Amino acid sequence: MDISIYFEPVAESLFNELAGGAHPRLGQILNVFREENAFPELEGVQIALLGVNDDRGAVDNEGCSGAANEVRHYLYRLFPGAWTANIADLGNIRRGHSVEDTYFAVSSTLEWLISNRIFPVILGGGHDMTFAMYKAYEKLEQIINMAVVDPMFDLGETSDNVNSNTYLSQIIMQRPNYLFNYTNLGYQTYFVDQPALDLMKKLLFDTYRLGLLHGNLMETEPLLRNADLFSFDMGAIRAADAPGNANASPNGFSGDEACQIVRYAAMSDKLSSMGFFELNPLSDRQGITAHLLAQMVWYAFEGYNQRKNDFPVSESDSFIRYIVPTSDFADGIVFVKSRKTDRWWMEVVCKPESRQKYASHYIVPCTYQDYQTACDNEIPDRWWQMYQKLM
Repeated sequence: MDISIYFEPVAESLFNELAGGAHPRLGQILNVFREENAFPELEGVQIALLGVNDDRGAVDNEGCSGAANEVRHYLYRLFPGAWTANIADLGNIRRGHSVEDTYFAVSSTLEWLISNRIFPVILGGGHDMTFAMYKAYEKLEQIINMAVVDPMFDLGETSDNVNSNTYLSQIIMQRPNYLFNYTNLGYQTYFVDQPALDLMKKLLFDTYRLGLLHGNLMETEPLLRNADLFSFDMGAIRAADAPGNANASPNGFSGDEACQIVRYAAMSDKLSSMGFFELNPLSDRQGITAHLLAQMVWYAFEGYNQRKNDFPVSESDSFIRYIVPTSDFADGIVFVKSRKTDRWWMEVVCKPESRQKYASHYIVPCTYQDYQTACDNEIPDRWWQMYQKLM
């Protein structure tokens, strides 16, 4: 499959101020699609950056189609870290005749990249592009977990077309369905009605209020470690730090918290795609939001380069296994700790057919506190919730 047909080159003006200097900047070391008929060779590439120039599904945020090049303006001027991964910038996906055409181009591109073990990082467009990301996994017939940073759930009305306020309900309604779990990080209660909260609970999805995560950001790490798809709505960052969104709110994550969340997500060996949406240059102030997102993408590259390849496998000396008996489960709950990183997982009891079908899901990332909870003869909440999903 030739994915180059979906792309247009990056604007040459973005490279005008990069010449000179003793040390190269990102814009000078990335393999960038700069000229027609000179699409980057992707053999050996591990990370692919791509823009989306379509905001037709962005509700009340027209202008976010121009985000990708605005972010590149700042990203290209950053210095690289001590990275070994080969990174290519594929340019921007051409705007389709309809938004459905753009969805198809995005999903087809991601399908090819993911199947070739290339990690895509998407910039620009509305949050509805998360639907296109999901469709890539549908084409791959891969059951996935989604982690989304968003001040609301984007359920909308099921009768509505796909847009940035309805894409999640559209994903849930897909048949066959490949969404195993959805995790929302940072929702703000006054933006979410009670029926939506009830639905999240009924579906056994994970939802974490902004107030719970403020000052306790480590709580997001095991949640993000369990995700295959990660999507970030820039409206989840407070307006003081990210004014470049027509729907910006006074409350939200801080800029440094957003960077830390992205780093946690990219460090996960399981994560295979990432997207940043709803940045609107028309609402931005002195490029603050574009500059922040450039730093968030930098942390995505940093996190990817810090992957440790420590997902638990049987019969490996790299892990320590603990069996904690409880009154509810006489055989005990199995915890696994990585000798390499000190990260924790727990194995959830399930039927053999579920173990085979959900091979990458019944081993659940957790924390040392979950282990302590089990030692106190209590079932950790995240273990119990996954047990209910698998049974």
